[in-house]
Amino acid sequence: MGMYGIGEIINNLEKKETRDVMLKNVTGLKLSWAEFKGVLPSILRGTGVGSFLGILPGGGAVLSSFAAYAVEKKLSKNPIPFGKGAIEGVAGPESANNAGAQTSFIPMLTLGIPSNPTMAIMIGAMMIHSIQPGPAVLTEQPALFWGLIVSMWIGNLFLIVLNLPMIGMWVKLITAPYHLMYPVILVFCAIGVMSISNTEWDVFLMALFGVVGYVFNKLDCEPAPMLLGFILGPMMEEYLRRALLMSKGDFSVFVTRPISATLLLLAVVALVVVLLPTISKKREEAFKE
Repeated sequence: MGMYGIGEIINNLEKKETRDVMLKNVTGLKLSWAEFKGVLPSILRGTGVGSFLGILPGGGAVLSSFAAYAVEKKLSKNPIPFGKGAIEGVAGPESANNAGAQTSFIPMLTLGIPSNPTMAIMIGAMMIHSIQPGPAVLTEQPALFWGLIVSMWIGNLFLIVLNLPMIGMWVKLITAPYHLMYPVILVFCAIGVMSISNTEWDVFLMALFGVVGYVFNKLDCEPAPMLLGFILGPMMEEYLRRALLMSKGDFSVFVTRPISATLLLLAVVALVVVLLPTISKKREEAFKE
């Protein structure tokens, strides 16, 4: 909340165009057929990214949204830059968010492995009711299994029914003056932090990381990787220790076992694919100079 909430508030207050913004009238909320066809590839890509990352432990809706946004930013041909009104920047991440939230149920129901904190709470709720998550859920608790799937369809239907008629009310929020909005945001951030452990120190820590987020913004550093590390770091440490205990401290197990070696190779390939455009761009600039 400090990095993204407080840091963004400080950044907005610094800029006159965002500090004094007050939209009088918002029109054109519905997508035209041409706009819908234009963002359809983004929706499909976002769904694919979200479905894949939702299954992975530590993935889920948050990581899916950031990953889909990065993909769309790389592939977008929209002349409108991201952050200035490009529809793909909303369609892709939101599709990934929905897909990640749905597919995170797969490892929880089939293997008993929570892919995010929400699924961990779901597992706890199931165990309170003497239901052991895992492969046996489908055969032993078919009503629960299929009930969850049906509830997803009903939930998405209700989202459409509720959100489409009320979109005008949600848009009214962005017509409020920013000097009225940011104190409310600060209060909710402080309440959220205090609700975790009921200590004032957490609020001061949030303020400190708000300054860090502002500095990151000034240095053009993307704060999203810090969120990924915050979520995945503890899990990575835990499973690294577990793997080393099983291999008696032998690090070669990561490259000698076929599954881990394949995953590491895929990670290297993905890293190269992401870095290649940047490297080629730097080479072109160097040759021009």
